Amino acid sequence: MKGLIFTYLLTYGGAVASLFDPFIGLLIYFCFAIIKPEAMWYWSVPPGNYSRIIAIALLIGWALQGFGRWQFGGGKGTAICLLGFFSWSIVSASATPDATGVWQFVEAMSKIVLPFVVGMTLVDSVKKLRLVAWVLMLSQAYVAFELNLSYYEGFNRLLVGGFAGMDNNTLSITMVAGAGLAFFLGLGEKVVWRRWLAFAAAALMAHVPMFGMSRGGMLGLIVTGVVAFILIPKTRGNLSIFALATAVGLSLAGPPVVERFSSVFVKAEERDASSSGRLRYWGYCWEMMEEEPVFGVGPNQFRTAATLRHPEGVKPGYSQVQEAHSLWLQTGAELGFPGIAFLVGFYGLTVWRLGRLWRRPAAGLDPWLLDASRMAIAALVGFAVSASFVSIEGVELPYYIALVGAGVLNLASPARVQQPAPFQPPSRSPAIVAPVVAARLSP
Repeated sequence: MKGLIFTYLLTYGGAVASLFDPFIGLLIYFCFAIIKPEAMWYWSVPPGNYSRIIAIALLIGWALQGFGRWQFGGGKGTAICLLGFFSWSIVSASATPDATGVWQFVEAMSKIVLPFVVGMTLVDSVKKLRLVAWVLMLSQAYVAFELNLSYYEGFNRLLVGGFAGMDNNTLSITMVAGAGLAFFLGLGEKVVWRRWLAFAAAALMAHVPMFGMSRGGMLGLIVTGVVAFILIPKTRGNLSIFALATAVGLSLAGPPVVERFSSVFVKAEERDASSSGRLRYWGYCWEMMEEEPVFGVGPNQFRTAATLRHPEGVKPGYSQVQEAHSLWLQTGAELGFPGIAFLVGFYGLTVWRLGRLWRRPAAGLDPWLLDASRMAIAALVGFAVSASFVSIEGVELPYYIALVGAGVLNLASPARVQQPAPFQPPSRSPAIVAPVVAARLSP
């Protein structure tokens, strides 16, 4: 019942509020994109167009407010790459002879790209960017909390049935990105209870790939931890927190988790069917990229194309070859080299420019933007490694974490960094102004 009240309140109350302040609608849309109320509270929330209602109200409010501010600063490259990826998916879909399923991909991507663009035009302050980061983190943390709760009650909901159409591997990859986000949110938080709330959220999210038995997720967590250690300021307090986080992570990884992760490094003749099949599918992807280097085989067409080319690759009990289990290779197979270039550019350019900002911050930069640059780098690098083992192009959270990174780059642009205003004496009588000026000039 609480889930139903929450969903209706945010949907209809948020829709009204969005007409006057579209940023509210943007935050609610992000929340629903992650929590997915119909899946989270499937026993009480009936199927409905909750996200669509918010999206429509958001777009109307956005239009009424003049479509936001179209100056993206350092985040322009990130936005261009995402728009290029989306546009190329349309081109590839149009060039695909068999259109079955291709436009579903385009439609799904439009639900990610449009809010991203709206967010770039609305997030014009550090306060708004922090709100976006916290909403993303808390929404993902709530999903992790519910899955952890189910696991400790004796039912591994994630491993048995997945969540909202995502299997254990796909959701685990999003948790890797969320854990990096949460850890650095906590590290940069000055309010004690919010700091430990973020750390607790990071622990909940880090545990999901473990009981979800996702090897790609576990590898992503390790990479995220290594990147986090490189990025954190090496103070005694930060190193103590990192050591505590490492100890908690190791304590959560029991013998079954260690055994499962260790299977990544076995010899070729000892690989399980899942690992062997993944390598075979990667070969199919490269073959398609060589045959269709420009347009690819079409969005959502890898399974169909691979089945036609390699019917021997269909596993018993299945009618088609499974997904390629690699975001990067499957994108290249479906959208050609231009498509994979745009997607790699979207994430890679964001991380690279954030890295430059982290190494050489501008004078007068808000300290929180440096914390946000670290969180986006750690989250996206961990995601990029994990996504090498899962086809995950339509999941929202990584795109919105990249939005946080692009927002940092925008707000950190030289034109946006606020410099201290020069002193101007108040327009009062000389008798009042003189003591003020003397006080300012005195050593």
